[in-house]
Amino acid sequence: MLNKAWSIAVIIAALATASILLLQPQLNQVALLPDQGAAWYFWKRPDPNFASQLSAWSGYITHQLFIWGVIVWAKKNREALKDRTRMHLINWIALGGTAAFGALHFFQTAIWYDGLAQNVSVFSSQASVILLLVVVLMIEAPRRGLFFGSGGKKFIGIRPFLIKYHGYYFSWAVVYTFWFHPMETTWGHLFGFFYTFLLMIQAGFIFTRVHTNRWWTLTLEVLVLFHGVVVALIAGQEFWTMFFFGFLAMFIVTQMHGLGLSKLLRWIMASLFIIALVIIYSEKGWNQIHEVLRIPVIDYLLVFILAGIILIIKNLHEKFVSRQ
Repeated sequence: MLNKAWSIAVIIAALATASILLLQPQLNQVALLPDQGAAWYFWKRPDPNFASQLSAWSGYITHQLFIWGVIVWAKKNREALKDRTRMHLINWIALGGTAAFGALHFFQTAIWYDGLAQNVSVFSSQASVILLLVVVLMIEAPRRGLFFGSGGKKFIGIRPFLIKYHGYYFSWAVVYTFWFHPMETTWGHLFGFFYTFLLMIQAGFIFTRVHTNRWWTLTLEVLVLFHGVVVALIAGQEFWTMFFFGFLAMFIVTQMHGLGLSKLLRWIMASLFIIALVIIYSEKGWNQIHEVLRIPVIDYLLVFILAGIILIIKNLHEKFVSRQ
């Protein structure tokens, strides 16, 4: 039943994404403002009003409180959820809520075409998801390492803290991003909403084996590669290679380890990565090769910075408790 529920949820996510195409007649009536640069989010209602803003923010806040409520209840009643091989009522509630808020955002876009992007920076949405992926690297590090299967022991001490609280941040990042955008029909938006639906499904399977399945969680990590490439290609940006090789490098260095893959298979995938790199940059120009390092350097740097901050807070908290 658990695997069947997961399969149905993914199929519904795909159908929900496809249904966004039905909004095209309404979207055609929105006259978007001219693009004003990298810091400008293009898909914003040109004439926001109180009703349009209320619809976006009330939808977001209600959705956020709902999923946080699910997490709080599940953690308080974890003993009742100890059987990880089956669906529990809270899982059905979480998945039902995801479907309901997906439908709400659909009609909210059709009527008001507004989102959180009206009031916050476009970079905030991007940063929230980047930080989510960084936290995943930290959580998984003790199991699969950080660099070619090693370097993960440093994170054992903070992993319990991350496991305890990661759901609150992850759900915020996903729900915030979901309501940041109106439901547009560009390939970038469609892929992004499908990806967001999958992340919300992951939250819906809290305290089940689906939630911790290595191949499923890896898929959620790797999908950001395809999303980044699709968005860059649609925008006509030549640095799609930065997303492709940057995120692929992280797969080779970190994410493919801990899956039980043979050493031969890992060497084959690493070799294919190098061959593709040589072919593409022989054509594009070796003076651009530095772009491959941008995403890995930023992500790994954030891993150590965030780990250091958490470790300091954890030590200070322990010292404070010991003095009580």
